[in-house]
Amino acid sequence: MFSKKHFVFTDIPDLSGKVAIVTGGNNGIGFITSRELTRKNAHVFVASRSKERVNNAGIITTTFEQTQDGIQDHFGVNHIGHFLFTLLLLPTIKASAPSRIVNVSSYGHNIVPSDGIEFDKLNDPNAHTTLERYGQSKLANILFTLELNKKLSGTKVYYLTHKLVNNWSSWIKPIFFVSKLFLLTPDDGALTQLYCATSPEIEENNYRGKYFIPFGELGETSDHAKNEELAKKLWHFSETFVKEKLGYDVFNKCYA
Repeated sequence: MFSKKHFVFTDIPDLSGKVAIVTGGNNGIGFITSRELTRKNAHVFVASRSKERVNNAGIITTTFEQTQDGIQDHFGVNHIGHFLFTLLLLPTIKASAPSRIVNVSSYGHNIVPSDGIEFDKLNDPNAHTTLERYGQSKLANILFTLELNKKLSGTKVYYLTHKLVNNWSSWIKPIFFVSKLFLLTPDDGALTQLYCATSPEIEENNYRGKYFIPFGELGETSDHAKNEELAKKLWHFSETFVKEKLGYDVFNKCYA
């Protein structure tokens, strides 16, 4: 069960003069997040990959597929895309400091192989189950934030998880056999990332690089999600992959 709400929509302060970019902002918790930020006078940009879907957009599929860039699609869409998108925004984020970057993970970050992320097997269609592919991408969201938090100063970086919400695709619910009692509505599911993005408590308590669960409460991650060496390895893997595709070091170019 979930904790009692200590943060609700009416707690969001006036956001006049603030700018927000929400990925996956046309559906589910992303839509609710965009709606509530707009209601509080923020200038909101919605970044959506398609009509089907703080870094909220993501996928979970039943079959093994690769992106056009040649990487397993869960990892490519849920991590690499947000990794690159965030780094490209760093000059603006730096100039606007203090700023906040809110990355959305999920409880799925616990469902991973024994090594956490098996980088050498990501493109092996027989190496992982669907949930392991998804879990590794969600673990990557947390590890990326862990490492990014070390590299940035003057920028508030927070990562969070949201529990299952009841607008998941029809096939995923039977897999988990989840009762509606344990599902969050999109409105409730958006509260935690709205808390991280807007609550004055974040700066008052110096919550930097923290992990939050519903409803705006501090939570515990898996041991893999605390592994600083794994976070460094992920950063190197991601940076190398992007550099091979673009021909330059994105982080150093954008944040030098």
